Amino acid sequence: MLTIGGLVFLFICVFGSYLASGGSMAPLIEAVPFEMWTIGGAAISGFIMSNSLHDVKHTLGGLSKAIKGAAFRKADYIELLSLLYFLVRLASTKGAMALEPHIEKPADSKAFQRFPKILANHHASTIMCDYLRMVGMNADDPNQIEDVMGRELRKTLAEELHPSHALQTMSDGLPALGIVAAVLGVIKTMSHIDQPPAILGAMIGGALTGTFLGVLLAYGIVGPFATRMKGIAEEESKYLEVIRAVLVTHLHGNAPQVSVESGRKMVPNEHMPSFQELEEALQALDI
Repeated sequence: MLTIGGLVFLFICVFGSYLASGGSMAPLIEAVPFEMWTIGGAAISGFIMSNSLHDVKHTLGGLSKAIKGAAFRKADYIELLSLLYFLVRLASTKGAMALEPHIEKPADSKAFQRFPKILANHHASTIMCDYLRMVGMNADDPNQIEDVMGRELRKTLAEELHPSHALQTMSDGLPALGIVAAVLGVIKTMSHIDQPPAILGAMIGGALTGTFLGVLLAYGIVGPFATRMKGIAEEESKYLEVIRAVLVTHLHGNAPQVSVESGRKMVPNEHMPSFQELEEALQALDI
């Protein structure tokens, strides 16, 4: 909601100051539909041409995230750490093979069923199960696992960042597209050079609206949305980093409590539970 609030404040400041200084909205209202047709249509066309269908859908999903914010809060990290604690404790006390009923069919596992949001997060649950399965196949070198997981998480982050990069590219092109719309307006004006000054002035004002819209859209709306999407992708990537930290620490032979504590330290500070909060959650764990 903060993003929407910022957008409203932007419009109040830009158009409020314009009206307060004696400007009239009539020329803008008359010109905006046609200028937006040119600028917005060209920007969207360029975006579609430079991205795959998957990336287009991914970007649209990212726009909703920019409004809602990151998907994970403190309670989500506590649940993730609790599930990881159960799994590494089970592996420590009964061996890696004891994990098989949980990681082969997580949907049927009481441990995963206890945390439906994690189970619904296909990417997180898959990564967790895949690497625990590798451990059961004697791929238990912590350095190797850390390296493989690191490469996968970097690949995942790069894919999640693509929508913000695509939107930023659109933002970079919008001022130029605004100039295109303005030039078309000037061409139209020059073809009516025999008209009275009042009519020519209105036509020139309409042409300049294109430049105004291109710059406003680029630096006031699309650019900030791209930055917000990038921040959310980077924040949400910490969710998977928590999984890596816990599993790697576990493979180094540490106790489950120590493994989970290393994962807690990877949680973004804004959502990181305190040691006591996590300890209480682990003590109340009933699986």
